[in-house]
Amino acid sequence: MNKLAVFDFDSTLMDGETIEFFAETIGIRDCVAKITKEAMEGRLDFFESLTKRVALLKGVSVSLIDDISHNLPYMPGAAETIKSLKSLGYTVVCFSGGFRNATSYAKNILGYDAEFANILHSKDGILTGLVGGEMMFSDSKGKMLERLQSILKVSKNDTIAVGDGANDLSMFKHAGTRVAFCAKEIVKKNADIIIEEKNLTAILDNLK
Repeated sequence: MNKLAVFDFDSTLMDGETIEFFAETIGIRDCVAKITKEAMEGRLDFFESLTKRVALLKGVSVSLIDDISHNLPYMPGAAETIKSLKSLGYTVVCFSGGFRNATSYAKNILGYDAEFANILHSKDGILTGLVGGEMMFSDSKGKMLERLQSILKVSKNDTIAVGDGANDLSMFKHAGTRVAFCAKEIVKKNADIIIEEKNLTAILDNLK
């Protein structure tokens, strides 16, 4: 029987928000963090928040973005948890409202099978402030999860979804096991398992 585990990236597989690491380096952290907080708490539409934040990155070099993306701090227990889930027969996938600069690089380090994220548009090695991709909207994760379940022939009951922010709720609707990891209150209210410690291996304890 096929099984599927889907993880959010920012503040779940990775300890922090990717775009805030970008913002810290270029000196706009407070502005970006405010927009991120409103979005993750469900007070601002995800698409609107994403495009607003990315617009602030206009003019930044892709090489700087890649350098930051390749030096992000991963969540304790991330690689171990993914390895354990795969040994139990799960296909493990990362869904991120963030960016492939980070998720593609992390794939081989953390060991997940595939990743779906957004792409920062650039010209001549410089960000234009525009963004496109697979995870642009508040319901993108849920819709992508439905597609994967159909392709992989995985039932809702055999699906685990792990996340922390409001844009993870759409995938919770299609998962039999919903894990709120160091999450916002709106996510905890819709979860089966609530983990407050920054160690993803706690998920495994709850699955036994």
